[in-house]
Amino acid sequence: MPKQAKRKGKVIVLVAPSGAGKTSLSQRLVNEFSNISFSVSATTREPRSYEKDGVNYHFLSQEEFQEGIKNSRFLEWEEFYGGTRYGTLVSEVEKNHNSEYITLLDIEVNGALNVKKLYGDDCLSVFIKPPSLEVLEERLKKRGTENEHSLRLRLERAKHELELEHKFDKVIVNDDFDQAYKELKQLVQQYIHTHS
Repeated sequence: MPKQAKRKGKVIVLVAPSGAGKTSLSQRLVNEFSNISFSVSATTREPRSYEKDGVNYHFLSQEEFQEGIKNSRFLEWEEFYGGTRYGTLVSEVEKNHNSEYITLLDIEVNGALNVKKLYGDDCLSVFIKPPSLEVLEERLKKRGTENEHSLRLRLERAKHELELEHKFDKVIVNDDFDQAYKELKQLVQQYIHTHS
């Protein structure tokens, strides 16, 4: 496979096992920093009742997603949980590369490592870690979106993801949300300051 050229633009990548709090942290960052633009991921899963296409996700059929892969429309993508696919559209990130905006990605571990490789020093990668797998399991149960089987799958996946935390620029333990956000905010301010 030919080596891909380094991509243009500035990117912040937040990664975490499902239920560790990265979506809430992402939303707070976007609300507080006017120069951070959230990248809306694409997925083949069905929308939940409160989700809107183009706002929460770009909801694509398996055929549309496959077409996107074939035509190199994804920066990264992954398939899991019974064939459901998630990915980052190149267009979501590239639209900001000539502006002052920094693109924020809330994506899976393998995709994040690929983005880090493509953007190098122009990418700040942060791993959001739960205090323990037990706490993570409790959070997932409280969410009420998992059955026993999908809960086991998510916890198995979390174990694998936690083994890769050392590959990221910074690890933040989300034991206390406000403290975790404070650490994240400092990191982001530092990144913006050194990359403006």
